Amino acid sequence: MEKDAKIYIAGIYGMVGSAVARVLREEGFSNIVGHSSEELNLLRQDDVEKFYKDHRPDYVFLAAARVGGIYANDTYPADFIYNNLQIQNNVIHSSYVYRVKKLLFLGSSCIYPKYAKQPISEDSLLTGALEPTNEAYAIAKIAGLKMCEYYNKQYHTQFISAMPTNLYGIGDNYNAMNSHVLPALIRRFHEAKVSDSKEVVMWGTGAPLREFLFVDDLADACVFLMKHYVSNETVNVGSGQEVSIRELAEVVKKAVGYKGEIVLDSSKPDGTPRKLLDSNKLHSLGWKAKTGLEEGIGIAYADFLNGNVRK
Repeated sequence: MEKDAKIYIAGIYGMVGSAVARVLREEGFSNIVGHSSEELNLLRQDDVEKFYKDHRPDYVFLAAARVGGIYANDTYPADFIYNNLQIQNNVIHSSYVYRVKKLLFLGSSCIYPKYAKQPISEDSLLTGALEPTNEAYAIAKIAGLKMCEYYNKQYHTQFISAMPTNLYGIGDNYNAMNSHVLPALIRRFHEAKVSDSKEVVMWGTGAPLREFLFVDDLADACVFLMKHYVSNETVNVGSGQEVSIRELAEVVKKAVGYKGEIVLDSSKPDGTPRKLLDSNKLHSLGWKAKTGLEEGIGIAYADFLNGNVRK
């Protein structure tokens, strides 16, 4: 990427988009554009086309999406598939029409089958059934990466796809009803600490294994890929560090300084039993995550306390 290139970040005010903007500015890129959903409705094709016509971006990071945890995905599947398909279709197609040099589409590790062989390699895609609780979101994301692939094939574009593992960090969503597991735990332990509650109740058995990636590490990987990667094959982006949900809760509990007990509600769903990405392809290109889980959770909790969050 040229330092004076115009870079559009779709979703610039979200956790991932704002992290990409931070990394770009740290590297000397200043011609960055992006709007809030109130300023630019990515669900509306005419609005997106007008934006592209007016701004003519050279590079695009597609980080805008409707996201949420198990409860939100399972409760609002129609919203998740409609919103994400609309956003992707409009941004990817306009990027083709207005001759964007390169686009990076951000997917999710939930695109892979529920019982995929672990660690999950990129070629596991479409080899089995998805996790039912987030199937709508996963199908939308699969459609997005396939759209990039097919536009490359037919129109010779340079649209690449990155599949991050579970994310957390600065500017995360701490809403009690639709946040992901790690920010949900930060909020629960903090509120329990403030209220002097004797216990924190967690969904599930605590046994599922998960991998977590600090969002600024993902942003660094996205910029790295935009500079160095050109291929139709998607790329996994993970930390390589795997913990059980129960172990994760203990790390969050320690970071928050909560002294009570953890109670597991096994009547609630666990979700996918294990999800660890095989990120060897990205590692072989020369990129690895830098932020350890304890360090990252400490930064995230400090950010939560500073109020730089979406609640």
